[in-house]
Amino acid sequence: MMNNDVLRSLRYLLDVNDAKVVEICQLADYPVSVEQIGAYLLKDDEEGYEPCSDEVLAHFLDGLVYFKRGKDDSRPPVPHEKRLTNNTVLKKLRVAFELRDDDMHAILQAADLPMTKAELSALFRKPDQKNFRLCGDQVLRNFLRGLTARERD
Repeated sequence: MMNNDVLRSLRYLLDVNDAKVVEICQLADYPVSVEQIGAYLLKDDEEGYEPCSDEVLAHFLDGLVYFKRGKDDSRPPVPHEKRLTNNTVLKKLRVAFELRDDDMHAILQAADLPMTKAELSALFRKPDQKNFRLCGDQVLRNFLRGLTARERD
C-alpha cells in the first residue's frame, strides 16, 4: 500500500487536521511542516502531490504510539526502519492502539476479511521465521477500514 494512502487513512481515522499530524510527527522528533503534510495528503493526480517516504511514515507511526500511549523518556529511542513494509505498519498500529489478538481478529472480521488466528499471527513473525507471511495491501487496507469503523463509531 502506498505510504500516502496509509497516512491519509490514519488522518481520517484519528479525525485530526494537518497541524495535528505535524505534532504527532514531532513527538517522534521528526521535523515536518504543515505544507509538506498537505502535499502528502493530496491524491497522486492533484497538483502539489509529493510521495510520502518510508522515513516520514515511520516517524509518524512512532509519534502515533507516543500520542496514543505516552512517551517513556527512560527508554532509548526506537531505531527507524530503512524499508517500511505493510507488516511493520500493522505492528506499529497494533502497539499504538493497544490491540490484542482478539481485537485484531474482530477488526478484520468486521472489515469482511476473515482470517484465522494462525494466519494473523503469521503477519507478526520475524521475516526469517518459517511461518512468516507478508501482509498484502488488501489486508492492510481492510484492517485500516475496520479500525476506522471501530475508532470513529
